[in-house]
Amino acid sequence: MTAEETLAKIAGEVSVCTKCVLHESRKKSVPGDGPANAEIMFIGEGPGFHENEQGHPFVGASGKFLDQLLAQADVTREEVFIANVVKCRPPGNRDPLPDELATCDMYLEAQIKAINPSIIVTLGRISMSKFFSGVKISAVHGQMQKVGERYVIPMFHPAAALHQSALKPTILADFAKLPDQLKEARAALGKPVVEKVKKKVEEIPDDAPKQLNLF
Repeated sequence: MTAEETLAKIAGEVSVCTKCVLHESRKKSVPGDGPANAEIMFIGEGPGFHENEQGHPFVGASGKFLDQLLAQADVTREEVFIANVVKCRPPGNRDPLPDELATCDMYLEAQIKAINPSIIVTLGRISMSKFFSGVKISAVHGQMQKVGERYVIPMFHPAAALHQSALKPTILADFAKLPDQLKEARAALGKPVVEKVKKKVEEIPDDAPKQLNLF
């Protein structure tokens, strides 16, 4: 089974999952979006109101800010995989409960295994706690650390900047480091460092026939 097929299978299973109480208020499950060969995987906390309506991650206000952060890092949504630690919206946007996190972890682990990203970026303290226990996000945000076969970077959730404007410069600074961290991770994991090729506007040679201006 290819990575694409595995992700599709997981999405199908998530859509009908009844393993925890979160399915009771589910409109649409939110398995995650992105290519199966993504080098960077973002893991948020849980779907919100808009995500529950549309079935896609980070489509509300925090999603718009995430798009800005990705653009600053010269990355597009089409290049990364975005998921959450739970695939259904917790009622009232409350934090996922320990049993809900444990139940849904099988889907997230299967996604990580299929995608095999070089870097996982956790967004928020809850997703951070999957990889780092007993630490405060304020102490480790933006710091890349090796965890198993890949690197993990804990970052503040984009929504944090919407609630606490003082955090916005910190979040912007953390995302600004992402391109260099990806290069570092690639090198350490033995993957080729690939430079992005920007498209150039083709110049018209001097001897090319020119269109006559009739007006």
